[in-house]
Amino acid sequence: MKQYNLCLLGFGNVGRALARLLVAKSAEMKELYEIEWRITGVASRSKGWFSATEGFEVSSLLASTAIENAYDNASRSTGVGDWLLKARPDVVFETTSLNHETGQPAIDYLTAALQAGAHAITANKGAVVHGYDELNALAAAAGKRFFFEATVLDSAPVFSLFREALPAAKLRSFSGIFNSTSNVVLETMEAGRTFDEGVKVAQELGITETDPAHDVDGWDAVVKVCALARVLMKNHLKPDEVQREGIRGLSERRLQNARAEGKPFKLVARARANEDGSVVASVKPEQLAATDPLANVRGTSLAAHFELDMMPGLTITSHRPNLQSTAYGLLADFIAAVSKHKGI
Repeated sequence: MKQYNLCLLGFGNVGRALARLLVAKSAEMKELYEIEWRITGVASRSKGWFSATEGFEVSSLLASTAIENAYDNASRSTGVGDWLLKARPDVVFETTSLNHETGQPAIDYLTAALQAGAHAITANKGAVVHGYDELNALAAAAGKRFFFEATVLDSAPVFSLFREALPAAKLRSFSGIFNSTSNVVLETMEAGRTFDEGVKVAQELGITETDPAHDVDGWDAVVKVCALARVLMKNHLKPDEVQREGIRGLSERRLQNARAEGKPFKLVARARANEDGSVVASVKPEQLAATDPLANVRGTSLAAHFELDMMPGLTITSHRPNLQSTAYGLLADFIAAVSKHKGI
């Protein structure tokens, strides 16, 4: 039975949720997939780069009062190269903050992981948009996997669905509700509260980007559109090529009236492939009729609706995703990267 060395590059909310999930799913991974694991590297912006050849005690990592003690017994590095050399990972999970303009430093981190002989798994959509070709080619050359299921709908299968279950299907267009924060803000304002109060509610739920402006101004959804277009439509769509309008211009009264009409506003992402291979895309507030497959996506839920040459419509909804949902997307990629399904 293989024991995998795991490195967590980023140990904020998502990284910690992943560590908890690894513990919770240990027995199932061992029984169904013959996978054992240990965490040999942990890195964060606030703490630095730490490695432990024999593995960290996960409970110590997760105990907020004991993190420093857990690191006291570890080796400290000054950067990603030395950290990878000491931690000797089989898999690196990258969960650093989004940079929608360049995808850095996530791309450099993932490149280093693949060059060190590890599978690279990320929740960072910026790395997919700006580095997919290079990272995918590097992974293939090294006999490793570059996976990123958690980037768009948290744990709901999108990329793996097309990769495994929809061979030779051509994606013609898609639409989606890709940003939980905007959903929550709009619904808070429909209830008569202010925009700022809506943002606060979303922050308290722990669903916002580090800078909530990335959510409410549409950048988070834009980058997700570009990631889907790059991987599923083979188009190098860039964020500045997407028509973008956030939700700041919507008033409480307008949102309340739209809800009363039965046509609520949602921040809707859309992309359509043209015959010449180009893609036209937008992220903007739209009123949706009750018959629209996205109309009933409420709260923190996310959804994507795909139109393919083989079927007129396929809708995937992630109902009320949370940090565990995002962590599960990373865990599922880990299992897919290192094992063959034995069945249940």
